Amino acid sequence: MSSPFRWWKLCVSITLILYLSGPASAEDTVLMAYGGHNETIGPYWVAIDRGLYQKHGIDARLLQVRNAQISLAALVSGEVPIFLPSIANVLSGVSAGAKIACAAFPIKGVSRELVVRKDIDSLAALRGKTIGVQSIGGGFWLQTMMLLDAVGVDPDKIGMKMRVIGEEATIVQALVGGNVDAAVVTLPSAAVAKRGGARTLVTTTDLRIALQTVGLCGRNERIANSPDLMTRLAKGMVDAIVYILDTRNRKEVAAVLKKHLRLNADEDAETSYNSLRTIVSLDIAPDLEAFRNVQRIAARVNPKISQVDVNDAINLSVVKSLENSGYLAEARKTVALQAAR
Repeated sequence: MSSPFRWWKLCVSITLILYLSGPASAEDTVLMAYGGHNETIGPYWVAIDRGLYQKHGIDARLLQVRNAQISLAALVSGEVPIFLPSIANVLSGVSAGAKIACAAFPIKGVSRELVVRKDIDSLAALRGKTIGVQSIGGGFWLQTMMLLDAVGVDPDKIGMKMRVIGEEATIVQALVGGNVDAAVVTLPSAAVAKRGGARTLVTTTDLRIALQTVGLCGRNERIANSPDLMTRLAKGMVDAIVYILDTRNRKEVAAVLKKHLRLNADEDAETSYNSLRTIVSLDIAPDLEAFRNVQRIAARVNPKISQVDVNDAINLSVVKSLENSGYLAEARKTVALQAAR
């Protein structure tokens, strides 16, 4: 048995013991695993901390694992019912025969910066340089590759090297310490890097990158056999999106992000909040364009992904239920009224 697998089994076992030893509740307890620790998890943190899942009879719990590959293993084994991955990890699982799909996504687009050592002043200067990532093929790597692709940089053609460092905070430390030359990080991390002497070379603000991430994904049989539970999970997520987009909740959302991201400065929490607002979206239905865009990039490290029919990784039943019931329409109406104030 591999070391990562033992580590994951230990984490899941301890987590389940703690949950099951807690007070009895009439709510459905749902454990959701995720890898990358950044503001894209914000809708789920907000839904839990502000009691939005409880409105729908769900006691939602989040379990952070080392990376999305371990999260996928937990899902496939049945130890974790829901995971919040990048599309690349889902397509990788499907290419290996896993019967999994995604039902809804709260995040649309990319909000990151390419930060580099201060002596790197152009994209051409990236030739032969080293860029830090969390893992090869995961969400962090995917968004790195998508940004580079959007600005016409092919890492292979210019001899850029990918170095697996670890979580985003560790990658920033590696950049500031000179152990890597560049990284594509979230805006709060970019601010930390720049305070340490790095500079921003590219920001995604004006780049139209087709991407969805941290979706509600699970085994096909789970989605099919638990339609009510999946719908309620999606409703809690939708409520969180509406809450985040309401500017009256700015301080509360920033405080949630500051707590979970362990940010020291209110300024960084505000940056994280503003970043999240630019990518959180009520367009939660799995998007074929986004899936195909990810497929094109992810196939570079896993050619089998190019053979996947992306429709096999998409389940539209939950979103259709929310549309038919008027729940999404009401949420859109609420957001529109908020914007008109």
